[in-house]
Amino acid sequence: MDTNTETTTTMFTHPELLLVADTVAREKGIDREEVLEAMEQAIQKAGRSKYGHEHDIRAVIDRQSGEIRLARYIEVAEEIENETTQITLDVAKSRKEDAVIGEFLVDPLPPIDFGRIAAQTAKQVIVQKVREAERKCQFAEFKDRIGEVVNGMVKRVEFGNVIVDLGGRAEGIIRRDECIPREHFNNGDRARSYIYDVREEQRGPQIFLSRSHPQFMAKLFTQEVPEIYDGVIEIKSVARDPGSRAKIAVISSDSGIDPVGACVGMRGSRVQAVVAELQGEKIDIISWSEEPATFIVNGLAPAEVTKVVLDEEQNRIEVVVPDEQLSLAIGRRGQNVRLASQLTGWDIDILTEAEESDRRIEEFRVRSQLFIDCLDVDEVIAQLLVTEGFSTIEEVAYVPSSELVEIEEFDEDIVNELRNRARDVLLTQAIVQEEKIDEAEPAEDLLTLDGMDKALAFILASKGVVTREDLAELATDDLLDLIEMDREVAAALIMKARAHWFEAEEQG
Repeated sequence: MDTNTETTTTMFTHPELLLVADTVAREKGIDREEVLEAMEQAIQKAGRSKYGHEHDIRAVIDRQSGEIRLARYIEVAEEIENETTQITLDVAKSRKEDAVIGEFLVDPLPPIDFGRIAAQTAKQVIVQKVREAERKCQFAEFKDRIGEVVNGMVKRVEFGNVIVDLGGRAEGIIRRDECIPREHFNNGDRARSYIYDVREEQRGPQIFLSRSHPQFMAKLFTQEVPEIYDGVIEIKSVARDPGSRAKIAVISSDSGIDPVGACVGMRGSRVQAVVAELQGEKIDIISWSEEPATFIVNGLAPAEVTKVVLDEEQNRIEVVVPDEQLSLAIGRRGQNVRLASQLTGWDIDILTEAEESDRRIEEFRVRSQLFIDCLDVDEVIAQLLVTEGFSTIEEVAYVPSSELVEIEEFDEDIVNELRNRARDVLLTQAIVQEEKIDEAEPAEDLLTLDGMDKALAFILASKGVVTREDLAELATDDLLDLIEMDREVAAALIMKARAHWFEAEEQG
C-alpha cells in the first residue's frame, strides 16, 4: 500500500444505503444511527479483508449523501510498537510538516468491489449489529417495566418452561417453578404474567415472568378493583401457596369504604375474576390492622381465636384457639398458619385452650416451687405471689414495697422479711456466679452508693457493672436488661450514681 497517497479522500456515492438504513431502523424499531454504524463496521471489515487485517482501516458513511469514505489511519508515535499502524514523527513530517505526536495521518483508499465472500461477511456483521441494537432496545424498554403484568402468546413449551411472545420481537420466560402447579399451556394460548426480573445476559436480555409470585395476585386485584388503582384501598401484604390458597391484607384510607367488601365485589364478581386467572386459587381477603394482635387474629381466619400472647423481642406470638378450631387454624398441612405467618411477618404458635391451661398450671406450679425453695415460705404465700404476677426472685427483692403490701394477708413485717430473704438469695447467687467467672467484686464506691444494697451490688458486679462510673453510664433500659426491678427505682439509682458529674460541673 502506498503511504504517500494524497490526503484528499476518495469518495463514492451510495444514496440507497440511507434508504436501506431507514427501512431497517423502522422495521426493527431501532435507531437509524445504530444501523449506519453497523454498515460502517461491515464495510470496514471488508476493507481489512482486502488490504490486510493488520492495517487500521476505517469506513465512514456520510449521513446526508450516503457517500462512503474508506481510508487507512496511521498514528504518529514517539515509540513504534506496531510498524503497520504507527510511524515516527520524523517520517510523518516528511509527509506533513506540522505533524505532531498522537495525530493520525489518513491515507484514502479506492472503492471496494464487494465479492461474494466480502458481501456475505458484510451482511453477517450488519445482521449481528442490528440484532445487538434490538437487544439493547428491548432491555431499555423492559428494565423499567419490572413489576408490571403483561399479556403474551405462548410460542413454545420447553421442559416445563413457557416461552411467551410479548410482541415487538421480545420474548419472556415463565420458568417451571414460576408457573402455577398443575397449570398447562399449549402453543398459541394467551398467558398473563408478572415481570419480576430483567437481566442482560450473553444471549441477550432475558425477561423473567411469573404466575406464582405474590405480587402477581396483587397486580390482578389492582386491575379488577378501581379503588386499589385509585389509591383509596392499599394492599399491605400478600401471601400465596400458588394454585391452592392465598391471603391478602388490605386497608382503606376512606372510612366510608369497606376494603374487604370492595375487593370481593358484588356477589364476589371481582375476587372471582382473580380466582379464575389463578386457576381456582382460594383467596382470603383480610382487613389489615396496625395492631399486631388484631392483624394476626384476622390473618388466621376463618379460625376463631380466644387469646393471644405477644413476644415482641422474639417476634413471636402464641395464639390460643378452642380445641375444635385447632385443625382449622393450622389448616391442611399447616397451610393456614403458614400463610398467616407470611402475611403478618410474625412466627405463630398455635395452642388449644386445653394445652394452654395445662401449661399455665405447670408454670404456676414451677414458679410457686421457686418461691417455696428460695424464700423458704409455705405454699399459700408462694401461690399468692404467683397469683399477683410475681415470677422471679428479683421482682420480690426490688419492686416497690407498696406493691407487696397490697397483696391480701401481707403486712409490712411479712413484706420486709420476704424482701430480705430475696436479697440474701440474690447475694448468694451473685457471689457464686462471681466465683465461676472469676470477676472482681463490686468496688467500694458502688457498695457505698446511696440506695445500693450488698446483694444488688454483687449482682451488678457479676454482670460487669463493677464501679459507680459503670452504673452512671447505663441508661435505665440497660439496667433493666441486666436485672428485673422497678423502673423508677432503677432510674433513681442511676441518677444517684451520676450525682458526682453534676457536682463537678458546678465546681467548674
